Amino acid sequence: MYIDIVSDVICPWCYVGQKRLAKALALRPDLAVEINWRPFQLAPELPQEGMDRREYLKAKFGESAGRGPMLEALKASGLAEGIDFQFDRIARTPNTFDAHRLIFWASAVGAQDAVVRALFAAYFEQGRDIGSHDVLIAIAGENGMDQQRISELLNSDSDTDRMRHDLDLAHKMGIGGVPTFVLNRRYLIQGAQDAEKLVKALDHVSTIPA
Repeated sequence: MYIDIVSDVICPWCYVGQKRLAKALALRPDLAVEINWRPFQLAPELPQEGMDRREYLKAKFGESAGRGPMLEALKASGLAEGIDFQFDRIARTPNTFDAHRLIFWASAVGAQDAVVRALFAAYFEQGRDIGSHDVLIAIAGENGMDQQRISELLNSDSDTDRMRHDLDLAHKMGIGGVPTFVLNRRYLIQGAQDAEKLVKALDHVSTIPA
């Protein structure tokens, strides 16, 4: 089964969704899957260097951003999936375009899933600036990628047109929110559904002839 995951690495529910999908797949160990992570940007308007997180949240959500029952519910959902959200550690909201380029390059060396997990953890649990080339290069090296090569790629225009095409494709498909899971390139599941619902979807789609 092909599973395309449309997500952004600054989306907390995408991190929750990744954990829940992993749990669902663990319940179906005999199901052969190929996972591909596809780009989406929640804040494509951000400058390349990103911006102060507090200012970003205030501009987007108002004075009450970063507080309230919705945030507590998110933290509780994270803890249930083994995620220790540390929002107070995040100083900057990054532009994720280059992070998505790194994810794309990681697919060529079989490290895509590991790099995505590392980016989520770096941003949400460690407070690292995943818009920084230095951080992206470090994460690449931590996951078995050639740091020198990644540095060269990040400092070039390599695959920028491919990223813009894929980002535009998500919108053309009608995807307005993430995470979105696309099973066998035909069946969409939107949102960070719990593992039980994902298992039901996997079981259903696996019975439909390709």
